[in-house]
Amino acid sequence: MSTEPSAWTRMTQEDPAHSAAYVQRFRDLAAQGMDLVGEARLVDAMLRRGSRVLDAGCGPGRVGAYLAEVGHDVVGVDVDPELIAAAESDHPGPRWLVGDLALLDLPSVGISEPFDAIVCAGNVVTFLAPSTRGAVLRRLRAHVAADGRAAIGFGAGRGYEFDEFLADAQAAGWAPDLLLATWDLRPFTPGADFMVAVLRPV
Repeated sequence: MSTEPSAWTRMTQEDPAHSAAYVQRFRDLAAQGMDLVGEARLVDAMLRRGSRVLDAGCGPGRVGAYLAEVGHDVVGVDVDPELIAAAESDHPGPRWLVGDLALLDLPSVGISEPFDAIVCAGNVVTFLAPSTRGAVLRRLRAHVAADGRAAIGFGAGRGYEFDEFLADAQAAGWAPDLLLATWDLRPFTPGADFMVAVLRPV
């Protein structure tokens, strides 16, 4: 079974060096001492120590790695094998898996316990093929605990309007607990150019 390829998949097909350049960019930023874990700090603040976290669209692992370092049980999933290889190399410890979020079925690979939190950072939802957005939100909903939360962040002007996303989330069984304009807790306003949606399952 397959789905319409994401914008990320199309980019990597058109430019085979794209993923390697992306990985190197974040390695360079880390080497320069840049703060790359703001998203992870927000998620950590929501959780008890030792919680189960799904890093959806984990890329090379910067968010999930921090959450694992501070004591959470992390599974990261990304469609790009090169990014998963980088996560495994740079951040051993969490379980990193290649997978399409629109087809996510972790019980099929022996990960049956639901997650206390799901984090979806780095504009991941804006890379999804429009035809798969609802499926991804439904698959994430299927993997969260009854009292769990999802934190999903992305910028404006990337082809996925905030209102459209919130409608898709509601249709997939989510309700917003909190809307922020940044990962560092600034309130969301109508003119915000970024949104972090903290969602709960309903």
